[in-house]
Amino acid sequence: MSLHAAFDAGRLTSDGGLVWLAEADRAVGVCDALAACIPEWRRGPVVHSLATLARQRILQIACGYADQNDATTLRSDPLLKLVCGRLPEAGADLASQPTLSRLENAVDRHACEAMAEALVTLYIRERQRSGAPTQLVLDLDGTDDPVHGNQEGGGYHGFYREHMYHPLLVFDGQTNQLITAVLRPGRCHESRFVVLVLRRLLKRLRAAWPQVSIELRADSGFAVPRLYAWCETNAVGYTIGLIPNRRLAVVATPLLGQALAMSTAHDGAKVRLASETAYQARTWTQPRRVVYKAEALSKGPNTRFVVTTRTQDPLSVYDWYVDRGQPENWIKDLKNAVEADRLSDHRFWPNAFRLLMHAAAYWLLDTLRRWLISAIGHAAQIQMDTLRLRLIKIGARLRQLPTRFQLHLASSHPGEPLWHALVARRGYS
Repeated sequence: MSLHAAFDAGRLTSDGGLVWLAEADRAVGVCDALAACIPEWRRGPVVHSLATLARQRILQIACGYADQNDATTLRSDPLLKLVCGRLPEAGADLASQPTLSRLENAVDRHACEAMAEALVTLYIRERQRSGAPTQLVLDLDGTDDPVHGNQEGGGYHGFYREHMYHPLLVFDGQTNQLITAVLRPGRCHESRFVVLVLRRLLKRLRAAWPQVSIELRADSGFAVPRLYAWCETNAVGYTIGLIPNRRLAVVATPLLGQALAMSTAHDGAKVRLASETAYQARTWTQPRRVVYKAEALSKGPNTRFVVTTRTQDPLSVYDWYVDRGQPENWIKDLKNAVEADRLSDHRFWPNAFRLLMHAAAYWLLDTLRRWLISAIGHAAQIQMDTLRLRLIKIGARLRQLPTRFQLHLASSHPGEPLWHALVARRGYS
């Protein structure tokens, strides 16, 4: 028997979980916070408020619709309209793609800086919910966002071997929360603007928590004397990777020889040793503690170096540094699941605005993941694209009744247990 299909089922939504994204936004307020930073560029009567435009755009991204052209049809989605403050049937449709494009191109440098600051304010408020922290770990990382044609600020980066933008991302190394995101030109060094960003961030963090101690972790792209000196001047601890050189290789040779001998004596077993030295490069004004690791592996020897202000034993310091590998997973969520590499505007600041819109969508999905962790525990390892598939992408029909709205969800969807867990979680109303 043949099967025929047609898009004629009426005003259904394929994103029944939008109600949870809206609930997350009510809890953290990210859409309104970013909208408050956007300048009003329109003259005369306004159909869509800035808050509604920002919410529509951020919710679309969180649902997996990174392309603005999707607004052509999604603007009439009944549930998207409802969570954006409009009646699903009688209310006016949401903004079209041209309106959202004009929104992006209305922002400038000052608006983007204010939005990045708003993310920091959001982070401080959410971090404070469990009490004032006594210690913070800032994980710094840069990533590559490929450009699409001859875009302003794009450039070829030799390390990544592509034409790109080079965003700087700051995460909380203890809670995994995204603190802020800053778009940088593609040709810039990994450490570009990092002291400027940290200077502003430190002022905000210490104003909120005067007694907090702060450490940062970063890979060898951030290993520059200016950053060391700034950290030391401002009582910020650091553990930063170092690119190996001949002097460091000579220092590590005896330890590596010891590791290889131990591996040979144990039939090629993996051996991992660590030690330290006082090291001063020619561009440094003083010696600093360098911890190094030597490994004998089946695929060959391996040595790594970090410069640090930590005082623990070398192996503990190195293991603590290795924990910074976790931000790679968060960046993967940001780029793959939330599609933050879709920076395809021609001008630089609209692309910086896009990055911040995607960061806001990341915050919403991450909030839902945290709620599920508190509810069922084993949700900690759920990737954002998996979370969206299980919790958000559910076919549904929305009905408007005299006293309420009724959402009818697909009966066979495997995400139903997650819904029940969120409904039952402590503190939900």
